[in-house]
Amino acid sequence: MDESNINWVLAIACLLAGIGIGALGYHLLHTGAGTQQKLRQRLAERDRELVDIKDGMGDRLERLTQLAESLRRESQRLEEEVEAASGTLGAPSLRRQAMDLVSRGETPSDEDAVAVPRDYADGNRGTLSEDYGLRHQEAASSQPLRH
Repeated sequence: MDESNINWVLAIACLLAGIGIGALGYHLLHTGAGTQQKLRQRLAERDRELVDIKDGMGDRLERLTQLAESLRRESQRLEEEVEAASGTLGAPSLRRQAMDLVSRGETPSDEDAVAVPRDYADGNRGTLSEDYGLRHQEAASSQPLRH
């Protein structure tokens, strides 16, 4: 073969080998670049999720703060009610005073005594009498009918 032909063949073979090696290198390098792009995209998504979670936590913490404040105000109001009611809880009730007087054998004074409600009429025949209302019918039935 001719020396000039060998040079051309060698040049073409080297060119084809260089193109093959370049294509292989490009493929290997860009495969890593695609993976990097996917990783960057996943990282951006995670960052957005993290920001959303932080915002949600801020809202929840604000709500918890409001609830704690309302609970504190309610407990303070209840404490005030307990303080106001403590005076009446320490004082004996009318029922307790009457029971103490009876157990001591004393009769309650007119000022302390409460009048017992009466559920009967004055006299010996009241509304709770067993024959209430029957007397009138007996009187009417004892007289013979007149025609």
